[in-house]
Amino acid sequence: MEKTAVKKVRAEADMTKGSIIKCIALFTLPLLAGNFFQQLYNMVDTWVIGQTGDAGAYSAVGSVGPITNIYIGLFSGLASGAGVVISQYFGANDNEKLSKTVHTSALITIILSVVFTAVSLLLTPLMLQLMLRTTEGEIYPAAQTYLLIYFSGTVFTLVYNMGAAILRAVGDSKRPFYYLAVAAVINTVLDLVFVFNFDMGVAGVAYATIIAQAVSAILTVITLLKTRLCVRVTPKLMKIDWPILKKIVIVGIPAALQLALTAFSNVFVQSYISNVNSEQTASLGGWTTYNKVDQFVFLPIQSIALAVTTFVGQNLGAGNVSRAKKGIYCSYAMATIVSVVLIVPIMLFSGDVAKIFNSNPDIVAHASLLLKYMTPFYLFSCVNQVFAAAMRGAGNSTAPMLIMLGCFIGVRQIYLYVVSTFVTNEFLPIAFSYPVGWAACTVAILFYYFVFFRFDKNKLLDANKNNSAENAPEQK
Repeated sequence: MEKTAVKKVRAEADMTKGSIIKCIALFTLPLLAGNFFQQLYNMVDTWVIGQTGDAGAYSAVGSVGPITNIYIGLFSGLASGAGVVISQYFGANDNEKLSKTVHTSALITIILSVVFTAVSLLLTPLMLQLMLRTTEGEIYPAAQTYLLIYFSGTVFTLVYNMGAAILRAVGDSKRPFYYLAVAAVINTVLDLVFVFNFDMGVAGVAYATIIAQAVSAILTVITLLKTRLCVRVTPKLMKIDWPILKKIVIVGIPAALQLALTAFSNVFVQSYISNVNSEQTASLGGWTTYNKVDQFVFLPIQSIALAVTTFVGQNLGAGNVSRAKKGIYCSYAMATIVSVVLIVPIMLFSGDVAKIFNSNPDIVAHASLLLKYMTPFYLFSCVNQVFAAAMRGAGNSTAPMLIMLGCFIGVRQIYLYVVSTFVTNEFLPIAFSYPVGWAACTVAILFYYFVFFRFDKNKLLDANKNNSAENAPEQK
């Protein structure tokens, strides 16, 4: 019975056969929809608060993203490491090690949930002070209220992210999407009820978020416990396999550090934004609106990049290097086309787009400025996200991590210091630290990929050792 189930998964989700574009597109679409609903949590929270007319609360809810992303980034990186290992063992048809990876990942998730919850709650006041540079005014208390409630539900976020990574690694991107869709609807309804019916304000949208996240986590756990597929979790088998954990860490830690440290650096970016030559509520409000649209534009790029990681992992596990390479270029083309389609109308109607979230004239003016002049530079992100994801799928997370850290932190912080100290402290030039980082990263990623990167069979986490000799991956 178990073998039949595994064959069914491979027939439906095997990315080592068939049209490359079709494989990537069919995997990306539910992933894109799922990522959209995941982003919808904070987006709806921000929109609902924006309709209350409380500019301070709006800026507070929208400005906490860099802080929450530190913890989410740390765990998402580890989850991606587990996903890469699982996808390679899946491609190599090594179900024994695949099962060990799943159960190791499940236990690690439980342990880290406790650790992350405690640390995030303790550090919230300090992180807010670093970002806002003051505890005075209307933004700090509202932001603190939101974060303390949000972080009390950390376990739900981590459980869902790891469960979704496990399912996606074997090509199942549909069920994570379904669960997020359900959770997003719940979050939206509760936001409206808590804020407008019970007048709970910032606390209301925070409670709505963790309740909705709990639903998506529970549905994911039930799936992993009940499924007859090769990624089924059996509680009595949950134990740490140290060699497997080492492989997850090798791939996951670089990605985790990159995501977390980049998010941490964005706390300082936002501190520059909050202290430009403009009223703090207006500048942070405009930055908040821009970030909501930013998340929407970035979703297709991010989703295609996640698909590339699974595609490359499965094909290298199966020993098909040429197909893995073709998938990278197809994915880049897809990401670029979709980005252009989104960017053009946002630039043309920047003012109208900004008003969707908050109609305050000062906030709209600041947001419109960013949407008009910064969105074209997302074309750089198409390059660095897709090629970095491809290298992670091949088991090389260290190089993308170092490059992105150097550009998103080093280059960006140097730019901010130089511009704010010696050139100008105006809103748009300071905000341009983002495009500068993207451009530098694109140049560095392409240089490394074409000059130094190799699809070396010794870096495939030994997932392909059961393949026949003639299917061993070629060396470039």
